[in-house]
Formats: sequence, C-alpha cells, structure tokens
Amino acid sequence: MTRAQFEKLVWEAVDSLPQFFRDRLQNVMIVIQERPDPPDDTLLGLYHGVPLTERSVFSDQIQPDVIYIFQKNIEAIAGGDADEIRRQVRITVIHEIGHYFGLDEDQLAALEDEPDAASAA
Repeated sequence: MTRAQFEKLVWEAVDSLPQFFRDRLQNVMIVIQERPDPPDDTLLGLYHGVPLTERSVFSDQIQPDVIYIFQKNIEAIAGGDADEIRRQVRITVIHEIGHYFGLDEDQLAALEDEPDAASAA
C-alpha cells in the first residue's frame, strides 16, 4: 500500500470518530511512520503526551501531543489484506486518540467496537 493510500485510511479513521471526540481533539499531531524506533513489530501506534484527564490549569503543556501510527507494522499484522489494513488502522487510531482523552482499556474497547460512521455513510 502506498503512503498516500495509508494516510487516507488514517484520516478516514479520524473522521469516523463520534462528533463529540472530533470537536475536542485539539493540539494533536498525527504522524505516520513506517516503523517505531527502536523497532517493535507488535507496536501499531503510540500516544505521546499528557492525557486530558491528567491536565490542570497549572500544567505547563507547550508541545502538542503526538500520535504515531506505524504503517509497516499494521500492514504486517493485517497480512497485506486491504480490508484488514483499514480495520486495523481504524482500531489503532481510535485506541491512540482514546489515550489522549484519558480513556481506560474498557472504554477504548467499547469505542473501537462502535460502527464506522464513514463506512455507514
């Protein structure tokens, strides 16, 4: 899959989020990399920042939060199947954005299971 095709899947996944979350997603960069550094074949995405639930007015947050999505790892876990790549991208994007919002693993699982608004349209 080309980088452009993969990027399109990432942004479709962001667009599939419930409006409540899209409206509150601020100062977050989404970065697509081929693989994590140091290498980790099992890491599909990574949130780097301070979750909203852990911030206060006294926080000294200057840098934007960053969500990394690792293209080659997702492609590998999906076995190269385009539909499975799309599904894994969506799950990974939702999972990492959920960390930004401070969601726990049960809440993340529930959000990942919600119907894909983009494909329902």
